[in-house]
Amino acid sequence: MRLPRSLHGLLVLPLLAACESPSEPGPMKELPRPLTSAEAAVVSAGNGFAFDLLREVSRRKPGENVFVSPLSASLALGMTSNGARGRTRDEMVATLGFGALPQAEVNGAYRGLIDLLRGLDGRVQMHIANSVWYRQDYPFEQAFLADARRYYDAEVAALDFSSPSAARTINNWVSGATRGRITTIMEGARPDDVMHLVNALYFKGTWQTQFDRAKTTTEPFHAADGTARPVPMMRREGKIQYAAGPEYQAVELPYARGAFVMTLVLPAPGRSVDGLVASLDAAGWEALTGRLVETSGFTVGLPRFRLEHSHELNATLQALGMRAAFTPGGADFTGLSPLGRDLFITQVLQKTFVEVNEEGTEAAAATRVSIGPTSAPPSVVFNRPFVFAIRERFSGTILFVGKMAAPPAS
Repeated sequence: MRLPRSLHGLLVLPLLAACESPSEPGPMKELPRPLTSAEAAVVSAGNGFAFDLLREVSRRKPGENVFVSPLSASLALGMTSNGARGRTRDEMVATLGFGALPQAEVNGAYRGLIDLLRGLDGRVQMHIANSVWYRQDYPFEQAFLADARRYYDAEVAALDFSSPSAARTINNWVSGATRGRITTIMEGARPDDVMHLVNALYFKGTWQTQFDRAKTTTEPFHAADGTARPVPMMRREGKIQYAAGPEYQAVELPYARGAFVMTLVLPAPGRSVDGLVASLDAAGWEALTGRLVETSGFTVGLPRFRLEHSHELNATLQALGMRAAFTPGGADFTGLSPLGRDLFITQVLQKTFVEVNEEGTEAAAATRVSIGPTSAPPSVVFNRPFVFAIRERFSGTILFVGKMAAPPAS
């Protein structure tokens, strides 16, 4: 089942429709404005990247729980790609699915989507935040920092990465942006790192039709390893968006006014969830969500659960084609710094959180892209004969000049 790129399932949280005025009560019918062609292209690219990322992470963790935020990763890497050039940028935008879309259009689309998603449903908390933390003594292209502010609404600040307070400052920012659900995105700043680009997402929505806690019972969940374990199984009855095929059953549960939903896909008996994930792509996802129809008298059973994950995405992104950016001496970040040929991505780390219960869902993600030098910072040690001068810098006047052949005995 090859899953088409569309507006259904915008990355992890499917973007359904919004009404003409998000402030009015009642179900939402359409977006408050049409997407621009660039926004539609970025959404389509994001859907493709979503399943590429899920498939690759799942492949590395067979039989294990996986929860990732392709939107968070896409925003952090998209912001970083503004500083990439040549093959480095080509691979980054190809992996993110942007193809030949000009960088200016990608940036403008991100800006539009950030604003749209933030205010789409007043009854849902949807927060998107970006930040750029740079080493205060390193040269950076001001245009890169300006683009981060303009298009990604990023907080941009200099930090002393040699200070223990640097990691604490970034972690406090992430904790605030995710309402305390992700408290650390870095254990400690490395003094030779030159930049950390961070995205944070936070989502909290109540079900449009909540589960009745009185109907939650303990039932067996048949895990991928063949074991059965007891779980609190929530149940609700009534109308539901439902689709079925020979390989799956799917339902869609809306939050609040219906702009955001959770789409759940259950493999057919005898088929593994890993096999289902391996078959998913954006085209098949559009086909699947396009088959959802309202069905009455339907019962849904869903486990109450909570997951927290941490994923280093270096190997995953390289497997998806983003190689040069991670190669010391092979990356080109001259759009980020005049010393950009000496920089590369040292780590892409994502942490995620999700809790699903009878009332609704709370989810958060933070993605950090760290940039470091290909070698130790340049140094010079005057341990052999040298020339020195004392001068007035602005006029160029030399006041004193000399040569040190050997320091006199102290």
